[in-house]
Parts: sequence; structure tokens; C-alpha cells
Amino acid sequence: MQSLAGQLLVAMPQMNDPRFERSVVYLCAHSREAGAMGLVINKLLNTLTMNELFTQLKLEPSRLNRQRPVHFGGPVDPSRGFVLHSVDYQEEATLSVGEFGVTATLDILRAIGKGEGPRHSLLALGYAGWAPGQLDGEIQANGWLSVDADTDLVFADDHDGKWEQALKKLGVSPSMLSTDAGHA
Repeated sequence: MQSLAGQLLVAMPQMNDPRFERSVVYLCAHSREAGAMGLVINKLLNTLTMNELFTQLKLEPSRLNRQRPVHFGGPVDPSRGFVLHSVDYQEEATLSVGEFGVTATLDILRAIGKGEGPRHSLLALGYAGWAPGQLDGEIQANGWLSVDADTDLVFADDHDGKWEQALKKLGVSPSMLSTDAGHA
């Protein structure tokens, strides 16, 4: 098994779990021993903006961040926040994965609020998690494709278009994919 950490997972059309249907997941960690952890990057929490979250946390958001969306990172631990960001911001708690960093502290939120955070970032509540071997099994069963992550795709404002953009990056048209497992 080769680690897919730093890659994007792209849900196949037959993905029938509504939490992951047409989703794109940035894989933060993936190993045989520990399983996998990732953040959904193309689904938003329509019930919460960064401004509202900052208010709840008693943090002062900058004017630039007030209406930025909060992402649905996945169904596991939905009250825990993660910031996926460019590597121009680092702190001791930052996990560097490929061309990106993942930080889950209030310090990064304070920095973003002051306009001193990373150049590119997205805030997600919750994460997607897989037990050891589980994700590999889902990939073998044609549940997911993987593609290289890049800044333009990960931090694009067109959240609804990220799934098709990720497929295009693989040279695949959604119309070419079968909704039946085991077929392409």
C-alpha cells in the first residue's frame, strides 16, 4: 500500500453515502497501521460563517473573513475545527502534508482574524476517518479515485465545481463514469 497523504480523493458516482456523494477529500494522513484521515473540501456548512464561529469563540475576525464559509470536514468529531492552509504559515502544532499544512489550534484562527494567517486557507469542522485498511478497500471497490492536490483546486471558491474539476484533472468526464460498482 502506498500512502495517499497529500492527495485528493474524488468520490465515484456510485457513492451513496450522502455525506460523501460528489465529495473531494484532502487526505491529511494515510498509513497501513493508523488508517486515514481527511477533510472534505467541497461541502459547506450552510448554517455557519467564519464570522459567527469567531463570535462563538470570542475571537475578532478581520473584515476580509466575515463572510467566508465554514466547510463540512467530515462526519467524525463535528465540533472540532481544522484549518487546511498554505505552508507560508507554520506553528508547532502544524502537520505538514505535501504542499499544505493542517493546523487545529485557536492560534491559527487568531492569526487569520488579525489578517496574519496563511495566504490560503479553509476552515473545516469535523473530519473523515477510516480504520486501517478501510480506505484501501473502498478504493479497490471503485468508491474513490485519487488525484494530486493543488492550491488552485483546494482553495477555489467554486465549491460545487471542485468535484468535476478534480475529475477533469484526471482526464475523466463525469459522463464517462458508470454508477455501477466495478465498471468504468
